[in-house]
Amino acid sequence: MTTANQQFASDNYSGVCPEAWEAMARANQGHDRAYGDDQWTARAADHFRALFDTDCEVFFAFNGTAANSLALSSLCQSYHSVICADIAHVETDECGAPEFFSNGSKLLLGRSEQGKLTPAAIREIALKRKDIHYPKPRVVSLTQATEVGTVYQPEELRAVSDTCKELGLHLHMDGARFANACAHLGLAPAELSWKTGVDVLCFGGTKNGMAVGEAILFFNRDLAIDFEYRCKQAGQLASKMRFLSAPWVGLLENGAWLKYADHANRCARLLAELIGELPGVELMFPVQANGVFVSLPPAALEALKHRGWLFYTFIGVGGARFMCSWDTSEARVRQLADDIRTVVIGAI
Repeated sequence: MTTANQQFASDNYSGVCPEAWEAMARANQGHDRAYGDDQWTARAADHFRALFDTDCEVFFAFNGTAANSLALSSLCQSYHSVICADIAHVETDECGAPEFFSNGSKLLLGRSEQGKLTPAAIREIALKRKDIHYPKPRVVSLTQATEVGTVYQPEELRAVSDTCKELGLHLHMDGARFANACAHLGLAPAELSWKTGVDVLCFGGTKNGMAVGEAILFFNRDLAIDFEYRCKQAGQLASKMRFLSAPWVGLLENGAWLKYADHANRCARLLAELIGELPGVELMFPVQANGVFVSLPPAALEALKHRGWLFYTFIGVGGARFMCSWDTSEARVRQLADDIRTVVIGAI
């Protein structure tokens, strides 16, 4: 997709960043061992351990649905439950995969505030019932950055973690846009993960410049026992694993993962600044990561579609989501903002 036809429906629309592409090309020289026993997979895992400053267990999966579902299944028995936000991706967009891979662990939904799950919501669910007829709460799952583009502060994560410890719950983090959260806060990954009590993190690569691939990091290594068998059984053990792990080397070795996340965030902020004061336009959530959620007159939304713009409108009447990517052009952002201004003025 050229700059001229970049769209804002999803950060999955973008292509592969040069660093990931070049690393795959380097991995394509000659033969190497299969099923993750290659040098690239070892290097990628070591890069993660260095980045997070801890000796975590690292696994690779093809996509976020598999990463989240397998991670949650490793934390639960079939009679357990997972507490997550009512808008969590694992609840709304993974076709029951967490329940499937855990052989039936139930998702229990907590009320979210600005997309975030709160200690109060966790307690309300976990303490609601303790009898044997109720699926026993075992895990809390957070999304960082959230599904509406907000970011948990370290103190918010610690408050959730403290609640989990109090209630005997594990803490899982869906980090499809974890890089964007780090870029927004200007904090090291460790400060938003294991240092705040996260047991398992699914670190997203696809939305930050890779063609395919997510990393599953177990900071609590005891929870990773036999996890490789789960990956194999679920069809996530790539035979030529180096092509799944090598792009991570490209992203991590010189900081491209953070550079691209910061660029996407800046493009989202620019769009918000350009349209935020327009009459009839209301930002629905703070713009903290790479998404802009905005309320527009229905006629303006239709007019934008007629002008060729692609975007999602799954968040209520008049609500639209615009996502920026690692390669989003600022010129294209300004073009979108100009068209929004034109259709909004025409609709009021």
